[in-house]
Amino acid sequence: MMASIKKIAPKSSDKKNKKTNTNTSKISNEKPMKTPQKTKVSKIAPKPAVQKTSAKVKPALKAHAQKAAKKSKQIKTAALRLPQKMAPKVQAVKKEINIPNLLTMIRIWAIPLIVFTFFFNTPFWAWAGVVLFAIAGITDYFDGYLARHLNQLSRFGRVLDPIADKLLVGAVLIMLAYSGRLGDWGIIPAVIILCREILVSGLREFLAEIKVGCPVTRLAKWKTACQMTALPVLMVADRAYSGNFETFLWTLGMIALWGAAILTVMTGYDYWKSGRRYMDEN
Repeated sequence: MMASIKKIAPKSSDKKNKKTNTNTSKISNEKPMKTPQKTKVSKIAPKPAVQKTSAKVKPALKAHAQKAAKKSKQIKTAALRLPQKMAPKVQAVKKEINIPNLLTMIRIWAIPLIVFTFFFNTPFWAWAGVVLFAIAGITDYFDGYLARHLNQLSRFGRVLDPIADKLLVGAVLIMLAYSGRLGDWGIIPAVIILCREILVSGLREFLAEIKVGCPVTRLAKWKTACQMTALPVLMVADRAYSGNFETFLWTLGMIALWGAAILTVMTGYDYWKSGRRYMDEN
């Protein structure tokens, strides 16, 4: 048995050798694999197509570059012109900050101080309120005078000046009514004056929209003078004096207040008549 095995064993090894030989022969007989070669771009993308696309892209790029250059020039010119455009605005602001307009602002700033003096029923505070009111009245005269003579007229002052007058007169009338210094008959002229101021303010606003001026008449100036006389007299009459002189001052103040109310009705009617004409036209 052992001998037979030994004889068979070489046969199996021979078979294996034959198989390996056949496999190697097959591999050797097969064609060797070609190594991948680098393909040129020119073979994949044909040259004429690239030339066509580049011919289309170049004019577009040039146009875009020209537009960008124009925009940059526009930005540079705008930057150079900006200070020139801003210069008139800066000059307009400087014109608004002048002596007449500062006087008008002082008249407005004095209003809360005058109102504050009404809460103290002593001669000192009564005279303090009168002094502040007198300063405010003086500024009403000098702001217009200086604006004309110094050639410093401005829209800001033209709008603010009548507003400051109305605020001052309205605040003092309300405080006089609050403290009981007007009496029963003094309320009527106070209401007339306040209603007229509201009416004239509305007319001024309407006329300003259609670019029509509303000049101050002589009667309006006389009305302002009566108001500026009546209000400080009534402010000091019962707090700083007593007896007959108090009665005299109070009577004088009431006469001036009623005179201001009558002139107020007349000037208010004149303003209304001139404004109504423009209302009918529009």
